[in-house]
Amino acid sequence: MPSCKSVYDPQEDSTMLEKYVRQYAKGKVLDIGTGSGIQAIAAAQSKNVISVLATDIQKGVIDYCKKCIKNRKIKFMQSNLFRNIKGKFDTIIFNPPYLPQELKVKDLTIDGGKKGYEVIERFLKDANNFLKPEGIILMVFSSLTKKEKVEEFIKNSLLDFRELENQHIFFEDLYVYLLRKNEFLKKIEAKGISSVEYLAKGHRGIIFTGIFKSRKIAVKAKNPKSAASGRIQNEAKWLEKLNRLGIGPKLAFAGDDYFACRYIEGDFILEFIKKSNKAQIRQAIKKIFMQMLALDKLGIDKEEMHRPLKHVIVSGNKPCLVDFEKVHYSKNPKNVTQFCQFILNSGELLEEKGIAPDRQKIMRLAKIYKNSRNKVDFGKIIGAI
Repeated sequence: MPSCKSVYDPQEDSTMLEKYVRQYAKGKVLDIGTGSGIQAIAAAQSKNVISVLATDIQKGVIDYCKKCIKNRKIKFMQSNLFRNIKGKFDTIIFNPPYLPQELKVKDLTIDGGKKGYEVIERFLKDANNFLKPEGIILMVFSSLTKKEKVEEFIKNSLLDFRELENQHIFFEDLYVYLLRKNEFLKKIEAKGISSVEYLAKGHRGIIFTGIFKSRKIAVKAKNPKSAASGRIQNEAKWLEKLNRLGIGPKLAFAGDDYFACRYIEGDFILEFIKKSNKAQIRQAIKKIFMQMLALDKLGIDKEEMHRPLKHVIVSGNKPCLVDFEKVHYSKNPKNVTQFCQFILNSGELLEEKGIAPDRQKIMRLAKIYKNSRNKVDFGKIIGAI
């Protein structure tokens, strides 16, 4: 085989992966980071494979492969991961660069980023958009990449995985994994949600983002580690009710273990206060209080409004309540009084913005409102802030 200095010569990781490519590759195949072309050739030789698209970030690699590899099933294309790729595939093959930059090896074929796993993280973030519902991913990586981090990225991408083989080579362990879309991902993709990405994790729920009818949405699912039951369904029911009051992100649809709603762009409340001026802050605070009053009047308690750090997102000057896990009916709802606590606890930050709430006065007015819960006493609180 003619030499090419930009081509990754097959090593133990390549031969390990090749064995499973020959065993599992099927249908339309995408070989990301083809290097010498060893995986593309192995896939093309399988009777279960229809076609192979082999890509690499380096033009020299693609030129080399086009010159040296002649197979009617294989096409070559220059692409940085999925950047120039279109369509969906039955099999995606990935032998990523995985050495950490701290090893001082400046070579695109083996440099996986500062920690060694950044390229794998980017790959997994986009892979589902190019994988058919019953498709598979075959990937090899090293213990130098931190196995626990790779598995975290896999799970966050809503993929199931199976270790096909591991080998100890000199100072590292090599792993070959087979990945598939998990049932939850297939379920929400069947609803028309695409470009699903992990966003955040709480004690009871995990939040993903996606695209639905050309709009960005948030998808909240049950955290598998949570022992709580029925919380996601309960939150979806409350969100549907509160939407009628203009409260919360618009619910799109819900399933047994998840719901999808409009994704709210903006800042959590403290960040909003830090970057906004006095007039903007006053306006947003008043709108939040109006939502608190609406909940109080209906005997609904949201809970946690005394510390709503992750419960209010402000877009422009329009605040949106999020996270309704603990919402419940109450004879003595305390939304307004809890938010008064937050205002008083944020006094120093508000003073920096020219807002100086009178602590004693607000505490007195909040106590009066708590006993009356009428609009006149509520108005006095707003006036004091």
